[in-house]
Order: sequence, then C-alpha cells, then structure tokens
Amino acid sequence: MDKKYSVAEEIGGDRPPVNISSVERDTGLSKDALRVWERRYGFPQPYRDAHGERIYPSDQVDKLRLLKRLLDIGHRPSKIIDKSVEELTALCNDAESPAHSAEIEQLLGLIKSHGAVELRQRLTQILLRDGLRRFVIDVVAPLNRAVGIAWMRGEIAVFEEHLFTEQMQGLLRNAIASIQLRGHSPRILLTTLPSEQHGMGLLMVEALLTLEGVYCVPLGVETPAADIVAAALAHDVDIVALSFSAAFPSRLATASIRELRELLPASVALWVGGEAMLRARAPSEGVEVVRSLEQVIAALGEWRARLSE
Repeated sequence: MDKKYSVAEEIGGDRPPVNISSVERDTGLSKDALRVWERRYGFPQPYRDAHGERIYPSDQVDKLRLLKRLLDIGHRPSKIIDKSVEELTALCNDAESPAHSAEIEQLLGLIKSHGAVELRQRLTQILLRDGLRRFVIDVVAPLNRAVGIAWMRGEIAVFEEHLFTEQMQGLLRNAIASIQLRGHSPRILLTTLPSEQHGMGLLMVEALLTLEGVYCVPLGVETPAADIVAAALAHDVDIVALSFSAAFPSRLATASIRELRELLPASVALWVGGEAMLRARAPSEGVEVVRSLEQVIAALGEWRARLSE
C-alpha cells in the first residue's frame, strides 16, 4: 500500500525525497520502468505526497542508480532487484574494466578530470587524422563503452557522462552534416522505441551509412511505433533501423519488434541492433539483426545486392 507523508524526515534518507520525473532524470530509468518494477517486484516503494503523486526517498534513488548501472552491462532486473545496496555495490565493483588503448585511456582521463575543452580538441584532432569511419569504429564505440563502465563503477559522475555524450553527439552531427551525399539509396529511418533513451548508437550508424551514400531519416529517440510507421510512409523509406541498448529489457524488445514488423509494409525492411539484441530471442521473420558496426556495412551491401538481382 502506498504510504503518505507530512514531513520529509518521516520518509528517511539523507536528502529530501524527489518526484518520479527527478528519479527518471537522475537514474536514467524511465517512468514506465519504475511503475512496472513497483507492481512486479515491490521495489521501489514510493510514498505519496498530499496530491497523491509518487515521491521517492533518497536511499531508494541511490539503489535505483546502482540497478541502472548493472542493467547497462546486461543484468536482468528480476535477478538483482532484491539485493541490498551493499550487494549491488559489490557487483558494480566486480565488473571488469576492458583493456583500452592508450588513446582511449587518455580520453577517459580527460572526461574524469573535467577537461571538456581539451577533450573536444583531442577528439577533433583524431577525427581529422583517422577519418569518420575509423573514428566511429576505433574511437567512439570503445570510448562510449569505457564511459559506460566507468559510470557503472562510480568512477565518473552523471554530469560527466552527460557532458561527454553531448560533446560526442555534437561532433558526430557536425561531421555527418559535412558529408556530401553521393546517392540517395537506400532511404533508412533511424530511431529507438519508447523507453530507449540512448541515441549514441544511432548516431554512429548514421555516420557510417551516410559515408556509404545512404539517405538517412533520423528521428532521434523514443518514437512510438505508430509514428515510426507514419514517418516511414511519409519519407518513402526502404529500411527502418532500431537501436536497443543493454538497459532495454530483451523480452520487451522482442515483443516490440514483432509488433512493429506487423505494422510496417512488407516492402520496408526492419533492422535491429544494439546490446539488448545480443541476448534477445530470435526475431520475427522479416527482421534482420545487425550485431556490430562492421555488420551495418555488410547488411547494406547485401540489401543493395538483392536489389540489383
């Protein structure tokens, strides 16, 4: 049963309670996920304010933040949600950091030391040196993973991760905008479904596809299925490409993909990729799983080969 409160001290925690929007912003967990967990697992256990709105004690927010870190590396909520904060912290600390190149370590160090200007300058230098394709595959992808693991281990703060993301997204968008299209085929719509807030993967794929002369229709993140279908028809796209991060529930991903495949015309191909797809069930017929950035180009080549047959 929901609890009521009159003063913040009655709730507990070392900081004032916050509403569901603040929890979503602070932890990266969607409001839908918070409500589903509340019903399904009995956690979190929000109180209700005088207006009947959910408010969350700070100790529950701290635990939710740990849960989100572990979700991002593939843990399932049902397996970890009943664990204590101490147990969750131990799991985070036990996560292995992958070996990085000296260059990735240098960039990660700039993020940790708040060297925003130096980070932007260094990333720009590497982009000019290596070109966009190698920059995306050899720098953006591993650095993005390294930042995610560092955040999960508590080595960087939320604001540092957000600053890195904004800088990298800005750099990639500028690079994409500078490319002169050599062709307009195929036309590919790029987006994520509701509750999927991670858009870096989309930008990396858009950069690689644009280099290959693809006409991209980027919709950003969290687009409802009905709007994806409407946009696909309005822009006469050949392919819809969706990204699913490790935090997206694999079961929900499978069901959502099946639903979207049924809504899309048979002539529109559906590509799906991202960490969640590595552990999801086999997709519906008519859905192609793209498991790496390198496979994006391979899938494009296969599509063009079939078109020319």
